[in-house]
Amino acid sequence: MLPWTHLDSAAVPDQGGELRLMRRGEEYSIMAGPTELMNSRLSGSEEALATLVSDRLQDRPAPRILIGGYGMGFTLRAALASLGPKAQVVVAELVPAVIAWARGPMAHLTGGGLDDPRVTVVEGDVGTLIAEALGAYDAILLDVDNGPEGLSRAANDRLYDRAGLDAARRALRPGGILAVWSSSPSAPFNQRLRKAGYAVEERRVRASRAGRGARHMIWLATSV
Repeated sequence: MLPWTHLDSAAVPDQGGELRLMRRGEEYSIMAGPTELMNSRLSGSEEALATLVSDRLQDRPAPRILIGGYGMGFTLRAALASLGPKAQVVVAELVPAVIAWARGPMAHLTGGGLDDPRVTVVEGDVGTLIAEALGAYDAILLDVDNGPEGLSRAANDRLYDRAGLDAARRALRPGGILAVWSSSPSAPFNQRLRKAGYAVEERRVRASRAGRGARHMIWLATSV
């Protein structure tokens, strides 16, 4: 088996810690310490995060969505493929190097998504964008860290606690969707969503687009 090659490292602004970009042949991985946050072979659940939301926005001809966490761009690519020409997609990525990697060694994975005229990239904290918004988005898609129960950085908890869920609900338009990706289920988070005033649907999806690999969780929480 080919060994992993360390291509680059990047500090996480304001939160401490470090991300590492690794490559093995044509396979890429983004690591936070010993935790793998993203692997280029496993894009199925990240794509499902976008398509499950897009399917529910078909009655909105010009939806505006916020994607928190660029990762390797799989969610963005799937969103652009399934949304119409009038859609607006804001991508918030805290670590500038992740966008640099997307335009550099992983450019072939982006599919031109970063240059799509429907896309605005904000290098900053998605939590800040959510807190500053009021009825601005038809959907908010969060793929930050490994989900509510899989945090590699404790500071990310504020996206998933009650205050963070309340802020997301205020940032959504009526009937808007908060979609949350997670590496594992979480009964406490499910209950927290419901108590925050969302109608909640849970979907288990495979990590691989071929229908293999681990099952990840996606919560589709509709503001009511």
